[in-house]
Amino acid sequence: MRTNYCGLIDKTYLDQTVTLFGWVHRRRDHGGVIFIDLRDREGLVQVVVDPDTPETFATADRLRGEFVVRITGRVRPRPEGTTNANLKSGEIEVLAQEIVLLNAAQTPPFQIDDENLSETVRLQYRVIDLRRPQMQKNLMLRYKVAMEVRRYLDAKGFVDIETPMLTKSTPEGARDYLVPSRVHHGEFFALPQSPQLFKQLLMMSGFDRYYQITKCFRDEDLRADRQPEFTQIDCETSFLGEDEIRDIFENMVRHVFDSAIGVKLPDPFPVMTFAEAMARFGSDKPDLRVKLELTEITDCVRDVDFKVFSGPATTPGGRVAALRVPGGGEMSRGEIDGYTEFVKIYGAKGLAYIKVNDVARGREGLQSPIVKNLHDAALTEILRRTGAVNGDLVFFGADRAKVVNDAIGALRVKVGHSEFGKAHGFVDGDWKPLWVVDFPMFEYDEEGGRWNAMHHPFTSPKAGHEDLLDTDPGAAIAQAYDLVLNGWELGGGSVRIHREEVQSKVFRALKIDADEAQLKFGFLLEALQFGAPPHGGIAFGLDRLITMMTGAESIRDVIAFPKTQRAQCLLTSAPSPVDEKQLRELHIKVR
Repeated sequence: MRTNYCGLIDKTYLDQTVTLFGWVHRRRDHGGVIFIDLRDREGLVQVVVDPDTPETFATADRLRGEFVVRITGRVRPRPEGTTNANLKSGEIEVLAQEIVLLNAAQTPPFQIDDENLSETVRLQYRVIDLRRPQMQKNLMLRYKVAMEVRRYLDAKGFVDIETPMLTKSTPEGARDYLVPSRVHHGEFFALPQSPQLFKQLLMMSGFDRYYQITKCFRDEDLRADRQPEFTQIDCETSFLGEDEIRDIFENMVRHVFDSAIGVKLPDPFPVMTFAEAMARFGSDKPDLRVKLELTEITDCVRDVDFKVFSGPATTPGGRVAALRVPGGGEMSRGEIDGYTEFVKIYGAKGLAYIKVNDVARGREGLQSPIVKNLHDAALTEILRRTGAVNGDLVFFGADRAKVVNDAIGALRVKVGHSEFGKAHGFVDGDWKPLWVVDFPMFEYDEEGGRWNAMHHPFTSPKAGHEDLLDTDPGAAIAQAYDLVLNGWELGGGSVRIHREEVQSKVFRALKIDADEAQLKFGFLLEALQFGAPPHGGIAFGLDRLITMMTGAESIRDVIAFPKTQRAQCLLTSAPSPVDEKQLRELHIKVR
């Protein structure tokens, strides 16, 4: 019955009679002639209703925004001077012959083309919000990207296999979402944080190449790029090394960007070690569009009188780093104070700085309260290493390495993308992908007094690092790799442990004894003993990928029915209480 979607009717349909379905986007009465913008998922088409068809005109006169209609009419060219180059249907209009009202609508809580909406209102009335053209575009792109991923992986021999949604709780990472069992009194399933162990078991089962576009669940504090339930492009393959795995999925990302949005990413992607990324950018997911870099000065301030510098510089695990801002001498004290408050978010106690007025005058040419506490050799070396010249500003971070990296790394991005940074050309390019490799196997938890897996405990150490698992876990390097794009982690993966004795070593390094390992991961340890192949894989965040492609501010703008930052669904009012009968069946009492 429908000839085509509204937004796809163009001049190829001239002089044809078409039947269209959709929503009344806007109705305008111009001196006895009624114009209707009819909308569906593909866009708008202009419908003209004139008084020569009294019954049709009378129906059109009753229409209001968001009424659902069927319209039959003849396609004709728009009058000269009234075409709309922004629409595929912009050269034509449909002269209505019949209008059938399929359903009336109440006045919506906001106009479909209103851009100044609170997120609370949008999520509460998500059905209306999803009718907005931008949201339709976002979700259609999401569909297109998923299809391109499937086509690419299918051509590479990957098999789509579903893994369980009800699984075993292994609380090593984020909190699990727990599901009580009605049949097994007092016992619980967990919703999967990822299909990690099941996809490894599939490799041990001989399927060789697996993928799945699947939901994952983590009960964690939320940010703009996090959701309690999110979608992963989850992949695993056997008999390939790290470089070969990265090559497959680098090509996949390049293919998807080109096919879905016409963006040609570089070939090949640059590769950087974790250590280099932290040293130069203070982040393991650096935004390479920002040209500013950190400079290591820990060794040259160990003997200065300024305890803020010399303290961390002489403390194990401390770091002092500089960030040169070309032309930053123009910054006002108010701007500098603003950046000082910004770094405190990341645990920094303050933000020291030096304005370089005249390098030739030595310390006399430097403007800062800290200059008097730094000897000439330190000042000379700082200027040499940073490459600072007249008119520059140098910021400093001094604290535990993690605090410095977090604070000055974030400051680098903040300054780079500021109006000042844009005016001074600190940002270069639109898309800057990067592989970050050679992550440490473990990171030390000061509070818990133990090592934690940096990725997950199933990541294989690099060749020659297996013995370090027993003797020096902090020095062990993993065969792990993250794909970073514009400061966002798009995906992360690793070569997995395929030998039971190595897996047991990792568990021991994590202070998981044999009994606990058997209780939590006995099924994995057993499977590893029956001929597990070398294998590895990667998982990409589909939500993050689409967010970047669309330029949306939050992943909530690319998910049909997302949760808020408080993990609530405003549309359905979930979570919500359940009745006492349901709780009794589940053997649960709410305290």
